[in-house]
This record gives sequence, C-alpha cells and structure tokens, in this order.
Amino acid sequence: MDGYILPLAQATLITLSLAFVSLIVGMILAFIFTTLESVPFKPVARLMSLFNLTIRALPELLIVIAIYNGLPLLLMALDDGITISLGFTSFILQINITNTQPDPFLCGVIALSILYAVYASQTLRGAFKAIPSGQKQAAQVLGLGKFRTFSRIIVPQMWRHALPGLSNQWLILLKDTALVSAIAIDDLMMQTKTIIARTNQPFLWYFVAMIIYLIISILSQKVIQRIEKRATAFEQPQSANS
Repeated sequence: MDGYILPLAQATLITLSLAFVSLIVGMILAFIFTTLESVPFKPVARLMSLFNLTIRALPELLIVIAIYNGLPLLLMALDDGITISLGFTSFILQINITNTQPDPFLCGVIALSILYAVYASQTLRGAFKAIPSGQKQAAQVLGLGKFRTFSRIIVPQMWRHALPGLSNQWLILLKDTALVSAIAIDDLMMQTKTIIARTNQPFLWYFVAMIIYLIISILSQKVIQRIEKRATAFEQPQSANS
C-alpha cells in the first residue's frame, strides 16, 4: 500500500488544482453570464438564457467529452483556414497549429468552468435581484457613478446574498472533478482506477478515495463557514452591556 500513497497524493493535488483553477475562471465567466443575461438588449439576454438552459439540461459528462472531442475539430478548422467574405472580396484566416490534440487538463478546466459559471450565474442573478432598488437611488443621491455604485455598493451586498449558493456550487465542483477521468486526466479518480487494476482491491481503494474526497469537503466547509462568518459579522446582534 505504501507504494501507492505518493501517486494518490499527486493525483489529489491535480484534482485540487483543477478545482481551484475552474473556480476562478468560472467566477469570472459567471459575472459575464450574469451581465449578459441582464442587459436591456433583449436578443443578447435571450441568447444567454438559452445557452444557460442548454448547459443545465445536458449531462455534465457529455459537456466534458464534447469539449475534449470538439476542440481538436476547431483547431483543425483553424489550421486549414477559414474563408471570410466581405461582399466585395474574401480572404482566408489561417492559424498554423502543429498539435491538434488539446491538453486534457485545459479541456477539463474549460468544461468545469462553464458548468460552474452557468449555475453560479443564476445564484448571482438572484442575489442581484435581492438588493433593494433604493440602494442604487441612494448612491445616485450621494453622487456616486455607475462603476463605484456597482463596485462599492452592489457587489458587497451581492456577495453576502450569493455566498451560500456559491459555496454549495464549490462543493459540487469538487465532486464534478471526477468526471475528467473520462478524458485521461490523472486525477484522484483516474489514479484510483489505475491502482485498482493493479491490485484488484476495488473496495479498499474506492474507500480510500472516498475518505480523501470527504476530508477535502470537510476542510472546504470549515473555510466556507469562516468566510460566511466574516461576511455577515456586522449582522450579528451584539449583546447588551450588563
């Protein structure tokens, strides 16, 4: 068993790296998706809503595999050249690509980031609607511009409203990292399957993987609780002085 501890530790680091990078990219995409879905221009908002609905309706494993298998086709198309017509003339946009097989880790990050962003954008959208409209009016009375109103007034309140939902999505993201084993990423689940194939002890090693996921989730929950406590510290009632 000692010979498999190091590979499992390395695979756990890959899983955590994949989750953290996907979280950062997913949060950025979530803000973009929320903004696009809330723009006054209806075609853009409806197109974004349709995109979110489509991603939520599809199995998550299908998204991962589709991105992994779809990127090579896109890279091949760019390598062959894309003809762009301007009406009176046309030219070929060509990008020389030596390797048409994308990095599995990159594909995993793209897939998990999109999955996280789609669900997190709905949480952010609900948090945005939970802020009273009087907050914006008060900021205008104080002479704050739109950017300062959004960054100094809206975002801090959105954060407090959205934190429970985003925290839950983070725990789901941790579990979804197991999906990338389908595209040959040597994550915790993939390494567990490899060890089982060598040792023929599925119960033992799946139990070890379960414990590792459980420890990561418990530690994440502890961190989330501290963040939530700090985010809502001013809301806690103070005991009266005796």
